[in-house]
Amino acid sequence: MTRKSSAGVGFTSDRGPVLIALMVTTGLVAIDATILATAVPTIVSELGGFAQFPWLFSIYLLGQAVSVPIFSKLADTVGRKPIILVGIGLFLVGSVLCGFAWDMTSLIVFRAVQGLGAGAVQPIAITIAGDIYTLRERAKVQGYLASVWAISSVVGPTLGGVFSEFVSWRWIFFINIPLCIAAGVLLVRQYHETLEPRRHRIDYLGAALLAASLTLVILGILEGGQAWAWNSPQSLTVFAAGGLLLLAFVFAERRADEPVLPLWVLSRRLLGVTALVSVGVGAILIGLTSYVPTYLEGVLDVSPLTAGLTLAALTIGWPISASLSGRLYLRFGFRATVLTGSVITTTGALALVASAGDPSIPLVAASSFVVGLGLGLVATPSLIAAQSSVEWNERGVVTGTNLFARSMGSAVGVAVFGAVANALFASVGTDPTAPEAVQAGSTSVFVGVAISAVAVVAVALAMPGRAASASGGAADDGAADDGAADDGSATMEP
Repeated sequence: MTRKSSAGVGFTSDRGPVLIALMVTTGLVAIDATILATAVPTIVSELGGFAQFPWLFSIYLLGQAVSVPIFSKLADTVGRKPIILVGIGLFLVGSVLCGFAWDMTSLIVFRAVQGLGAGAVQPIAITIAGDIYTLRERAKVQGYLASVWAISSVVGPTLGGVFSEFVSWRWIFFINIPLCIAAGVLLVRQYHETLEPRRHRIDYLGAALLAASLTLVILGILEGGQAWAWNSPQSLTVFAAGGLLLLAFVFAERRADEPVLPLWVLSRRLLGVTALVSVGVGAILIGLTSYVPTYLEGVLDVSPLTAGLTLAALTIGWPISASLSGRLYLRFGFRATVLTGSVITTTGALALVASAGDPSIPLVAASSFVVGLGLGLVATPSLIAAQSSVEWNERGVVTGTNLFARSMGSAVGVAVFGAVANALFASVGTDPTAPEAVQAGSTSVFVGVAISAVAVVAVALAMPGRAASASGGAADDGAADDGAADDGSATMEP
């Protein structure tokens, strides 16, 4: 079990080497979040399969979504370190395979391997930060972790544009190789934990049912209206099978000794609300990162590099506000901070919809930046609120559930957005890549993003002002405890 230290926060503190390791590890997911979107048109021109390109995002997110709760549960049982190293290894293998993909189908399959790796890397890195830093320290640590996203928000789209325009899109994946090696070496050398050995029963049945049900549901949403009609026997069969397997998963979790996704996580009001917030965040994020570059390149005929830098406005706004969110939630509370962020996000999304009919790079960049500012005040405080309400042995699964919800929001979001956009691409004319087709499809996605943002506002209103703490008592929203328990338990906070 990892112990919190009373030393300061920073690279020179006793936890500095671990912080550096977490920043490098976070960089894997941060760069991958933006580097691929700018290269989609180039990839499609070489490999073909324009209608399939949403699968590049959805299969990655699906792999991440189904593996997050599994890896998070394992991290609470066998420890954080072995699980995050497994995740880095999977991400490395997936990246190498993607770089050698020979067609769109193989690239999609290899992206799934990357997604499985990300399912361990992202939640466990955040969980480790929650283990070794107190609540008030985490407000400062967010500045360090946010800097990774800030740098990646510029480096990712820029590299994606440069590689696809001047070298080869394959280097988008090969660039992950040195990052994976560096992250693995740093964690092996710098991060140490001690666990009390005991026997565990892994919930294989629950994991299998969850993966199968979610795969069928996402398949049905993404292929509906494309490979088959929505009311066709194929569509009804896929959705029915997915629903039945999901129901079987719920029953299996109620009987499992150590469920992969404990149902109590969603029965507690704070955890349930923050999970729903994460669903909305995931849908908003994937809607913009998937379609802003396609919109700009298809309608304005800008280069991948220009489209990438425009998208960077979104991922620059996020870390700026995320780094400041700690001051806000410590002073005003988690609920007020999340609600403020959701209103800002909605404002940016509506501005994007309003300007979609008259394409403009500055307007798209400004709207994306505002959305990013809002998401930074939504995602980080809601996750920390959830983490801080539970003990060490529950923190991994709570963190994983929150990020699982975000991944599912992204996976379902890109499936729904892709289905709607592809339908509009096809309805406008015979050429789905024509500017008018791309504009109509992208605009529909931006409308969906705005609707998702409004939904987040509604959910944020339900966030409790007071919640049970990890200690079993109650804490005022926003009140923080500077102390750190020696056993790694969370400080008192909603």
